[in-house]
Amino acid sequence: MDVVKAVETYVTRLVSTPSVMKVLLLDSHTTPIVSLASTQSTPLSFQVYLTDRIDNKKRDRMPHMKCVCFLQASEDSLEAMEAELHFSNVLSKATIERLAQVDEYEVVKEVQEYFADYAPLLPSLFSLNHNPAKPLYGSTPNIWDPAALERSVQGLAAVLLSLKKKPVILYEKMSGMAKKLAVEVQYRTQNENGLFDFLLTQVPPLLLILDRRNDPVTPLLSQWTYQAMVHELMGINNGRVDLSLVPDIRLELSLSISPPSVTWELALKDYVQSYQSRSMPQSPSSINSISDMKRFVEEYPEFRKLGGNVSKHVALVGELSRLVGRDKLLEVGEVEQGLTTSAGADFREVQKIVADNGVPAFYKLRLVILYALRY
Repeated sequence: MDVVKAVETYVTRLVSTPSVMKVLLLDSHTTPIVSLASTQSTPLSFQVYLTDRIDNKKRDRMPHMKCVCFLQASEDSLEAMEAELHFSNVLSKATIERLAQVDEYEVVKEVQEYFADYAPLLPSLFSLNHNPAKPLYGSTPNIWDPAALERSVQGLAAVLLSLKKKPVILYEKMSGMAKKLAVEVQYRTQNENGLFDFLLTQVPPLLLILDRRNDPVTPLLSQWTYQAMVHELMGINNGRVDLSLVPDIRLELSLSISPPSVTWELALKDYVQSYQSRSMPQSPSSINSISDMKRFVEEYPEFRKLGGNVSKHVALVGELSRLVGRDKLLEVGEVEQGLTTSAGADFREVQKIVADNGVPAFYKLRLVILYALRY
């Protein structure tokens, strides 16, 4: 199961036809999906002249260019369609009828459904990118907001379709929201006109839906692995880390960067070792022949890219170290572990952290909640 590969396949198929120069238009929903699953060189290799947002009002008109739009089936995106269209999930009959009504000049040549309606963060991790400004709950914390429920059902259905899986669905018995989501996804897999008619496997896949609220302790603990620390202390947004607020950061690293998303814990060590072992493959001063020149030209971009990745990771690790020291997270983490293991932690240790002016209020509050849950 590799959700990054699944979405990458859709993106490649999206831009590979027709084989002419074209423009790729995305909306606010599909832009991060494409950026997470594809490199900048992929569209270029298939003659994509320009990639832009469909809601960009200042975009130049280019009626001579072919256009491919990869959009979510939302009201805003429907109003902005102008050319050949691809949607990130299943289209309803009403949506297709809406397309026909607004296409007065018959510019729509083809409509396709690509089930890339989720953000592939890692091969085995994805996000539905719920808008934090919109509600998740309905009238009570045990009831879905209708729009959030529909978005979750659409996203999970897209994941299953892109992976070609029709799973057995289990859910947490004590969670009304987990049950509702499971029922809706089950209904969708059984009633989507044969979309889920995949070959049966000897052991059917399992979709297990859990409620995060039934484990209140884990989110209150400090994280001590590389990727988790970067996310908690600095924030990873759609695979990118913003270093603009890091003190004394070099200008070329001050913008958002996208570190390698696989094997984070070993990435820095591997990059540094590879960088040291390869050093400069062929310095300009030692070029003595045409073959030396060719080898230098071929290897230099890769060497520069490797060095850039090392710099990114070193900058990240340096900032993590600074934040851990500034906020006294080693001391906080020690008390947290004591509260959650058989070793235990007494009230005086918690009091000491709470009274320390160097520890941010956020960590103090989290520690008090942990103590209350334990005792």
